[in-house]
Amino acid sequence: MKQKIVFFGSSNYVIPVIEIIKKNFDFSLVITTEQNPSDPIPHFCIKNKIKYISVTSLNNSIVNGQLSMVNCQFAVLANFGLIIPKKVLKIFPKGIINIHPSLLPKYRGPTPVQTAILNGERVTGVTLTKLDDKVDHGPILAQQKEKIDGDDTADLLYKKLFKIGADFLYQNIKQYIKGDLKPVPQNHSKATFTKALTKKDGYFDINNPPSPVKIDRMIRAYYPWPGVWTKLQIVRGSTRGVEAQKIIKFLPEQIIQVEGKKPMSYKDFINGYSEGGKELLRKIGLISN
Repeated sequence: MKQKIVFFGSSNYVIPVIEIIKKNFDFSLVITTEQNPSDPIPHFCIKNKIKYISVTSLNNSIVNGQLSMVNCQFAVLANFGLIIPKKVLKIFPKGIINIHPSLLPKYRGPTPVQTAILNGERVTGVTLTKLDDKVDHGPILAQQKEKIDGDDTADLLYKKLFKIGADFLYQNIKQYIKGDLKPVPQNHSKATFTKALTKKDGYFDINNPPSPVKIDRMIRAYYPWPGVWTKLQIVRGSTRGVEAQKIIKFLPEQIIQVEGKKPMSYKDFINGYSEGGKELLRKIGLISN
């Protein structure tokens, strides 16, 4: 008989975790913060006939009532977005395994991948912890390192790390169930913390731009959100007609997007905005000639 599991998670990034649990275990319940049936987790659950509930809080008596009836020894959490209260932790005798996309205690919090890219890290990884009621604070069960490639965006790296995390969970979960995987406390004195992002984090002043190295990291770290952007007056083609101030977005793979226009290559941007396109890209160090 397959072991029963409750899963807490949100976003398309954790679908590999759900898939590996579905293949090897028995879902009692999936809990997600996604509200729309077309969102990744609800869509997967509906398609695969897995019971799920959408929540905005875990303090709801109905939610806690459903959790109390699942009769599971443990649960798995990945990219959930809410702190798990003590009363929920107590429901699972063997606790909750958290899959976190960093090498804890480094980069606790909501944006570990973005922060690692911004800081120029060359190595990150996945940590399995036994969850407690503090953010990414619980003892470590296992860790696996992963290289950060020079063209990795946050989007690509999250996908890689949660795919690795899904496989890593499967490799370690039987030992954990047997009690052979002993939790080791984190060195909390070495903990670093990440912050939630806002749209403003991606903005830079065109008259005081970041260094070319920093702007490259920003473009990769802030893709797909909040993106990297600035505002300026630009001239279209040879008409010399100054347009209204526009938002300019900088995307990976040398793609740029002018407000109201489709994304285009740097070459097409230079050709389309000959009165300022090349100068703009030179000014912020994205081209050298």
